[in-house]
Amino acid sequence: MNETVAIVGWVTGVQGVLGVAGRTFGDGPWGMLHRWWEIPTAGYAVLAVLGAVVALYGETAKARARRR
Repeated sequence: MNETVAIVGWVTGVQGVLGVAGRTFGDGPWGMLHRWWEIPTAGYAVLAVLGAVVALYGETAKARARRR
C-alpha cells in the first residue's frame, strides 16, 4: 500500500511540474492532464506540491515499514 501511495504522489508531482513548466517555458502545459481538464497554472503548482507531500509520506512510510 505504501508503495502505491508513493507512486501516486510521484506521478501527481511530475504532472504538476510539467504543467507549470509548460505554461512558463512553452506554449501550453505538458504532460497528460491538459488532455482531459483545463487546469490553471496555480492548479498545476498545487498539484506539484501535493504530489511532493504524498510522495514524501509514501517514501517515509516505506522506510518505517522496512525498519520493523
